[in-house]
Amino acid sequence: FCMALRKYLENGILEEVSQHDLERIVEIHIRHGGQRYRLIVELFEKGNIILVSPENRILHALFYRRMRDRNILRDEEYKYPPQRGIDPEKAELEDIYKLRDFGGIETVRGLTRLLGISGSYAEEILFRSKIDKDKPCSSLSDDEIRTIFNNIRDILHEIRSENYKPCIIVDDGGGWIGAAPFPLKKYSTFNILNVETFNRALDEYYARSVHGEKVKQIEEKALQETSRLERTLEEQRRSLEELMGKAHAYRRIGDIIYGHLHELNSLIERIMMEKRGGKDWEDIIAELSEEKERNILPSAYFISLNPNTLTLKISVDGEMLDLSIRAPAQQSASEYYKRAKKLEDKIEGLKKAIEETIKKIEDIKSRALREVEGTETLKPSRRKEWYEKFRWFYSSEGFLVIGGRDASTNEVLIRRYMEEHDIVFHADIPGSPFTIIKTGGRQPSEETMLEAAQFTASYSRAWREQIRAIDVYWVRPEQVSKTPPSGQYLPRGSFMIYGARNYIKNVPLEVAIGVRKDDGDIKVIGGPTSAISKQTSIYVRVAPGNLQSGRLAKEIRERLASIAPQEERGAILKIPLEDIQAFIPLGQGSII
Repeated sequence: FCMALRKYLENGILEEVSQHDLERIVEIHIRHGGQRYRLIVELFEKGNIILVSPENRILHALFYRRMRDRNILRDEEYKYPPQRGIDPEKAELEDIYKLRDFGGIETVRGLTRLLGISGSYAEEILFRSKIDKDKPCSSLSDDEIRTIFNNIRDILHEIRSENYKPCIIVDDGGGWIGAAPFPLKKYSTFNILNVETFNRALDEYYARSVHGEKVKQIEEKALQETSRLERTLEEQRRSLEELMGKAHAYRRIGDIIYGHLHELNSLIERIMMEKRGGKDWEDIIAELSEEKERNILPSAYFISLNPNTLTLKISVDGEMLDLSIRAPAQQSASEYYKRAKKLEDKIEGLKKAIEETIKKIEDIKSRALREVEGTETLKPSRRKEWYEKFRWFYSSEGFLVIGGRDASTNEVLIRRYMEEHDIVFHADIPGSPFTIIKTGGRQPSEETMLEAAQFTASYSRAWREQIRAIDVYWVRPEQVSKTPPSGQYLPRGSFMIYGARNYIKNVPLEVAIGVRKDDGDIKVIGGPTSAISKQTSIYVRVAPGNLQSGRLAKEIRERLASIAPQEERGAILKIPLEDIQAFIPLGQGSII
């Protein structure tokens, strides 16, 4: 698709930009080769860009598709999508009567559908008409319909008069709720932030909206993650409470047993002795129960006896517990202590797990906060200077130095931008750029001359060959000509040099790439180290090497961030790698 655009539109003349009716369709009219083409941008559904011939045939499209009402296919006639509603500018009173055809739906929705306008302006029309926006369309009176029609006309008149007062509507909480070309009466009780142009109002409003949406997404993601972890934390704390309760109970039972060890052992020994003496379990139980009734110790502790498991249930100091009569009471106490210890080990592990869960929650919240703080509102793209299409830098003395990127830019640089008092640099090596010092009539010092020479050498093919130093010469503009000797031909980007050449010998190949703040924005700069070091302290030196530009740019960015002040590191790490790659000679190198 991009190749097709270049084929049909490159170097064309932009004649007109228009909107089709009130539809979300922008038409860009371009004249090229005596033909007038249209680049149609459809800003609805998934969007599309369509190149249309002077005969209204589709030449190319970003997306091709067949639809019920039209097709976007190569060589077919381009058709606009069906109109979404009646054009308000062409609407007559009888058209507004069609509102009743929408039946029971709300008037605000009916008006939106009928005219194909946004809900906000439909609400404004009804507000001015003093009609409840939720009123059913079918119940509108003739007077109400005429009032709606008149208010549509009034709003259109305000628009046609171009007496705009662009503004952003702000609610009581400081939230931005919309932008308008003039104050809407439905917002008469709201705060109004006046803006110089409607485009600026839209730009600022939607920039903040995008920022707000990003913040909302970050917060929702963090909330989703923390909610899950907080449920886990709640379960962990509940389990911890249960385990601590059980461990405490087991340890208390062990303590109780040891506190009444003599009595309990005597009770166990008596039961086992009587059993060995031939008594039935029923008789032993009856005897213990009878003594319990008389509160005789230790029988007073007796609750029950299970002959099958040989387990004695007793109640001591308000605690119900089981004792095995197979062994002394201290063995039962030891068993209870073991149970308590096992649970206490689990408790320690659970406490660590709880700490980890809390840390995860805090980390998520901290990360979200950092992401929110790092989320910037959209900013207008920085307008590039004319010389930024070339290689460039400012010398130590502030001279602008410009070099070609390739044969085409060499040609443009010399033909269009070389002036009488400039100084031109070149090297006797294939692939050398032409470089110009824009002197403005001033005489550059030796330092600037050496910097321009190093710039020329570093961006020549010698860099790829990993030659450490080459000779560079300079001449005056009048020595540079596009006229070759008779019978010879000069390819694109090549020029004849007449007269003496002033050589600078053994110029080392090296560049510095750094960042500096311009109007609050971080900007990448590059050039000879002596020049860049005068403009910023945040830079790295690069020499010929084998590291490819993508990886090298990433390493440069990380190195720049590491030596920058803390408050600038985040912005540096967001620099697109291609901004750094633009200053890496011939796509490779190594950090010194």
